[in-house]
Amino acid sequence: MKPHLVASTALTLLFGPLCTSADENIKVDALKQNNPDLASIPNLSGSVVTSLEQFSCNPDTPRHVEAKKKLDKSMAIGWGNWNAQHPRHRLLDALYGYRRYHERQKAEVDRFEGLYKYVSRAQKSLLEHQVNYSKKFTRINDLLKKNQELCDVIVQNAMNFYGINEEELQRHISAAQSSGRLADKISVSQALKHYVRDWTEEGESERKETFACLVATLQGLFPVRDDENPVKVLVPGSGLGRLGHDIARLGGFEVTVNEWSMYMNIAYRFIEANRAQNTHSFHPFIDGWSHHATESDMIRELTFPDTSLNSTSVVLTEGDFTTVFNDKTGYYDIIVTYFFIDTARNLMSYLDTIKKVLKPGGHWVNLGPLLYGTGPFVQLTLEEIVQVTEAMGFEYLDTKESCGPLTFEGRTIRSMEAVYGFNNKALTKSAYNAQFWVARRSIKP
Repeated sequence: MKPHLVASTALTLLFGPLCTSADENIKVDALKQNNPDLASIPNLSGSVVTSLEQFSCNPDTPRHVEAKKKLDKSMAIGWGNWNAQHPRHRLLDALYGYRRYHERQKAEVDRFEGLYKYVSRAQKSLLEHQVNYSKKFTRINDLLKKNQELCDVIVQNAMNFYGINEEELQRHISAAQSSGRLADKISVSQALKHYVRDWTEEGESERKETFACLVATLQGLFPVRDDENPVKVLVPGSGLGRLGHDIARLGGFEVTVNEWSMYMNIAYRFIEANRAQNTHSFHPFIDGWSHHATESDMIRELTFPDTSLNSTSVVLTEGDFTTVFNDKTGYYDIIVTYFFIDTARNLMSYLDTIKKVLKPGGHWVNLGPLLYGTGPFVQLTLEEIVQVTEAMGFEYLDTKESCGPLTFEGRTIRSMEAVYGFNNKALTKSAYNAQFWVARRSIKP
């Protein structure tokens, strides 16, 4: 790991996100005293200086303060019923997952190593001579440990932000283990891979065309904007928030992003508070051994974020899209649903909420597939969605050819190939024929 990344990681673990550089020398001295291995790093203080931008307090604009108060209320143990769906319980589950990343991933590597014993002696001899196969288990495990270092600082940042102490987390982990409940390795892995999709240069290949369509659409709908009276935009199902930040960069947009998954939210909170360009690194593809052209592709290190974040321009509102915006009736000028509407348990509730929170005459911009989950209450075809939403008072507007060919003759909905695979060097490709539309809510109730 590069010296400035080592320093960044260690400082965050020791002190949490730093707000100013006033006590930098004191903190660096303490860092060296507590971590003798780092004392030998030359110019450690200089390394910290060059990367200190990443250590900043969480945004404290009036919108952020309001959102944090609302979040803290929902996170209180006494709020609502305490069960597996309580926000604090889901947060603790996610922290448990990140804390046990290496342990859960190593178990799979150990399984692979155990299966290797069934290879014949002659076959092993060839494998060892040509590719040193047995050493791969050690190499992957070492990199999993490095990924755990990133997970550790994500956890520490989240505990600082949400006000979770170590005792509470350990109680939760002990209770989970006593009941035989393992840490969720898949959700952690998927959240980390969203750093690739949203915040690395490699992820640009997946973002480029779809984001260009959405951004151009918003600019076309509101070509003249004013920072004093910004256009209010909501992006539900925002993942790690890149689309919301790219919209905010245009200026004149007040952006709110929304996400249910606590695995995603604590990963986002990390880059929200530690946001300098390319100051974090990890090995995102070592948890899967298929579809790699070379081992170098499999173990390659990526850095993020590929651009610095202006965290003051975007507010994350956590929770269920259908309930968390109950106080925002008729508030938003635009709702952008990107890879979102098919995640609904009840699609009709999503559609009702979209209509509810949009201003009369507000715009709904959608781009994404219709890949419904395992237990949806309603599964509508594209044609049925159009029929239902038109009956709800939405008017489908003209769209630009740059967003793909028309899906139906006589309609304005367009199709666009949207890759969703995270790894642009993989020997497989996952892509959707995503559907794009712009609909305007009726001025009438």
